[in-house]
Amino acid sequence: MCCFAMCAPHSLQAQQANDSITGKVHAIPDIVVKGRRTPQRITVAMPTQTFSKKDIEQLAIKDFADAVQRFAGANVKDYGGIGGLKTVSIRNMGAAHTAISYDGMPVSNTQAGQIDIGRFSLDNVEELSLAIGQEDNLLQPARLYASAGVLSIETEKPYFSEGRTSSYQIQLKGGSFGYINPIAKWWQKINKRTKLALNGSYLYADGTYPFKLVNGKYITQEKRDNSVISHYQGEANLYHTFKDNSELDTKAYYYYSQRGLPGVVVLYNPIATEKLWDENFFTQIRYKKEFTPKWSMQLQGKYNHSWNKYEDKGVQYVGGVYYAIHRQNEYGISTSMLYKPVNGLSLSLAQDGYINDLRSNLPNCPFPTRYSSLTAFNLRYQWKNVTTTGTLVNTFITEKVKEGDKPDNIQKLSPSLSTSIRPWNEEDFYIRLMYKGTMRTPTFNDLYYYRLGNRTLRPEKANEYNIGITWSKSLFTFMDYFSVTVDGYYNSVKDKIVAFPTTYAWTMTNYGKVHIHGLDATINTTFKLYKNAKLTLSGAYTWQKAVDLTDPSSKSYKDQLPYTPEHSGNISAIIENPYVNIGYSIVGVGKRYCLSQNIPENKIDGYMEHSISASKQFKLKDHKVRLQAEIINLTNKQYDVIKYYPMPGRSWRLTGTFNF
Repeated sequence: MCCFAMCAPHSLQAQQANDSITGKVHAIPDIVVKGRRTPQRITVAMPTQTFSKKDIEQLAIKDFADAVQRFAGANVKDYGGIGGLKTVSIRNMGAAHTAISYDGMPVSNTQAGQIDIGRFSLDNVEELSLAIGQEDNLLQPARLYASAGVLSIETEKPYFSEGRTSSYQIQLKGGSFGYINPIAKWWQKINKRTKLALNGSYLYADGTYPFKLVNGKYITQEKRDNSVISHYQGEANLYHTFKDNSELDTKAYYYYSQRGLPGVVVLYNPIATEKLWDENFFTQIRYKKEFTPKWSMQLQGKYNHSWNKYEDKGVQYVGGVYYAIHRQNEYGISTSMLYKPVNGLSLSLAQDGYINDLRSNLPNCPFPTRYSSLTAFNLRYQWKNVTTTGTLVNTFITEKVKEGDKPDNIQKLSPSLSTSIRPWNEEDFYIRLMYKGTMRTPTFNDLYYYRLGNRTLRPEKANEYNIGITWSKSLFTFMDYFSVTVDGYYNSVKDKIVAFPTTYAWTMTNYGKVHIHGLDATINTTFKLYKNAKLTLSGAYTWQKAVDLTDPSSKSYKDQLPYTPEHSGNISAIIENPYVNIGYSIVGVGKRYCLSQNIPENKIDGYMEHSISASKQFKLKDHKVRLQAEIINLTNKQYDVIKYYPMPGRSWRLTGTFNF
């Protein structure tokens, strides 16, 4: 519309010599074109859900696990408290099948195969998204194509207004259970093409929260012990745009934590002495260039170092103390090319190479080194209202060890195919279909852990099938949009890697077979309440039946998998107005079972957690101030995500943010 207006002929009159505006510079007011925005998750073939920074702030989301839990189809295991381990899996495929992307580069843990998402901070996150299958972006590493789903974290990039060249932010959070979390950010424009972003945070909490201990008819008030945590986190980013508009992003990240592990709740034995230290450093670089409208390229590189130490004290250990130290290193490089030969056709090729090693103080550690090569070829074709994407991923893995036999090499081709169909031009209504084959490579722990590892393990093989519909429409003049997504799916996993008892000890083996049926549904809408106020409503629901089909003679045959609720979901409401913004959310999880047999002794009751927040942003001279108050678990509901790991009851948090 703007281009048309500028190009259209207009009648003009010459200015007179004494015109008061001649020879001066005038600022033309900004032109804002408003229109209804169709949510991206409506149009893509792979089910995708997103949270923006604004959503995270206004919904009293307490941490990363809380945010991810609100995605339909996401299964989160939380071992309780601020410092508890938190892992995520997509549609019950297992945490090792889920890739986590941090600013476009995969985060890995070859030792355990799962990432503790509790170590990430939400404070500098611009957008958090969950894609079932793979992301819609064609320029991405092959490792992301090879996963069953991707949890993508995109951090904030510096932006400046009103001719400023620098920006600062100080934030302080405080709350229940000794929680304090100061955060500082500094954005600097070095020149018109280069920007620097620095941020750092410190978190401390004693984690000593009360809970009720039920023993038959006796109920006692207890406190969670050994839950103290302190961690430091820092990140430096440099963004540069070259004269040809190619982009170079570099990042350095550091995290260090020391925490107590409260362990399981044992009747009348509150003693817990386990401690864990974690240190993680990585640096990554990304270069992106568009040669022509048809050709573009992306190069990425990463080095990652992880160190952790576990300690426990007790008379059962020689010398009264046991400790284990592990060190991991990863060296990775990825290159991807995108070619658009004709309108509607896109071809991309991604090639990754990784080297991973593990060093440990455990007896008989073989000091393994893994070499991985992943190649992903992607073809996307759009014809009228049909978009089809096909991907073929080749994975080759070989290892060497200093002691003992090395496992067999792994080579596998994994295909995927997805289609999005829009039957009617005048309606934002889409039908989407997806198939994807993936595998989960045995971890270093699976292969080499002391007295448990098995070097003959085969990879887990998984198949995903999805059929869904998406629809978005402005039903009324006062409504921005109303969107609905419904996806039914079926997943199968065979050669599942499980710990299996043998004559003398437990060992890892390919024994499991799992079938997963489910349905994910989401709903979102935004509309005006009155002149300067609007209401945003959203909800997500998951029905999931994940059953064990390993052994027909087993007592757990066709029983629901442990820690898998059949029903779960959440709803939220945000009211934005000139006075105080209000956010309210409810997260509900149905009953689950802690062991394979679905019997009353193993049942974990369902729960509903309510949270409310109030926030206000205002100006103080030339500076911006934002204040927010939150009450989490408003009804003080006591519940377990993992059995015998009670979660905190009602808590509060205050946040003050000062931008200058």
